Amino acid sequence: MKLRTQMPELQGATTWLNGETTKSELVGEKPTLIHFWSISCHLCKEAMPDVNNFRDQYKDELNVVAVHMPRSEDDTNLEEIKKVAAEHDITQPIFVDSELKLSDAFENQYVPAYYVFDKDGQLRHFQAGGSGMKMLEKRVNRVLDEMKKED
Repeated sequence: MKLRTQMPELQGATTWLNGETTKSELVGEKPTLIHFWSISCHLCKEAMPDVNNFRDQYKDELNVVAVHMPRSEDDTNLEEIKKVAAEHDITQPIFVDSELKLSDAFENQYVPAYYVFDKDGQLRHFQAGGSGMKMLEKRVNRVLDEMKKED
């Protein structure tokens, strides 16, 4: 997915956990972070406390949505997804992408992966891998600062 591309519709979930959301609910008022993770991904679990801190720190300024992207048949076990999500305090909406429909829409092949969209729904930053929370924070702050200048 190229920078400045519009956020795809959030369609094709096999289920939603922690409530459901739509692109139209996310776009318009504030930027959005969409992060892909998987229950079989060690790096995802290591990064989750940082993602959660991030979510809590920016809760009034940023939408956060998790996408569970399976890497194997075992990763589609919904009870296991619920268990790992609870263990790692993932309270934001979780799009369970067991048929890889959203992963395909994002052209995403990685977990963890982070997509930052501005309030108009344009992709402003993408990164993959377990490190780089500082870079992610910098990018989110840049998008938030731009938004404040527009107001």
